Formats: sequence, C-alpha cells, structure tokens
Amino acid sequence: MHLQGQGLSNVITNVGSSDEKDKTNALIFIRRHLHESLQTQYLSVPDPQILWKSLKDRYDHTKTVILPQAQYDWQYLRLQDFKSVYDYNPALFEIVSRLKLCGIMLNDVELLDKTFPTFHASNIVLQQQYDNANLSHILS
Repeated sequence: MHLQGQGLSNVITNVGSSDEKDKTNALIFIRRHLHESLQTQYLSVPDPQILWKSLKDRYDHTKTVILPQAQYDWQYLRLQDFKSVYDYNPALFEIVSRLKLCGIMLNDVELLDKTFPTFHASNIVLQQQYDNANLSHILS
C-alpha cells in the first residue's frame, strides 16, 4: 500500500517502466521493512521487482497454510467449550479473520447460525428463541 501511495507500485509490477530514483526508493522501502536476517539474504538483489517477486514466491503460500487450520477451527468451534461469551468472541473473530484472509467471507447470519446451535444444553431456550425470531424474519 505504501508503494502504491507513493506512486511506486509500477516499480514492482512493470519491467523497465520506472526511473532509477523510483527503483531506489522502492528498494529502500522494501529492505527497511524486511526482517534483519532477510535483509542480509536479499542484499545482493539490485532490482525491486526481482526482490518483490522473490519475496512473493517465498511467502505467498500463506493462504494454503492458514486455510486448512482455519476451516478446522471453524468446524469445531463451540460456544459451550468456553467459560463465557467474552472468551468465545475473540476466538470466533480470530477464526473469521483468518478465513477472510483466505477469501472466505462470513456474514452475520452465518456467525449466528454457527454460535446458537453450540449453546450449552442449559441455554436451549435462547437457541429456540433465536430460531423462532429468525423464522419469523424470513417469513415476513
């Protein structure tokens, strides 16, 4: 985003379409934000586009690593496994954030449909009230 904001995004996407000043600025910015061990590893790469592509090739598989665990966590998330809703909410939204990162968007209805059926048996009345309210909303 910073490169785009500075008008430097073309430096990492198009070959030969930037002047040396833009390439240098992009290279400085990218290197400044690399971990120290990566800075030395990529120090010899003189072109920001090559550096960007190398980093993308190295780290762009994050979604394939995150998605299976996020789907598993979503499948087995149950409110009754938490002491309170206060403890459940951060876990729920952390999983939702990981799914969103992988391109899976969940709406409020899906979140509620995930939560209410996992209420503890002692709170079954709340689940029934939700189901009745949801059904009346759909019918109207």
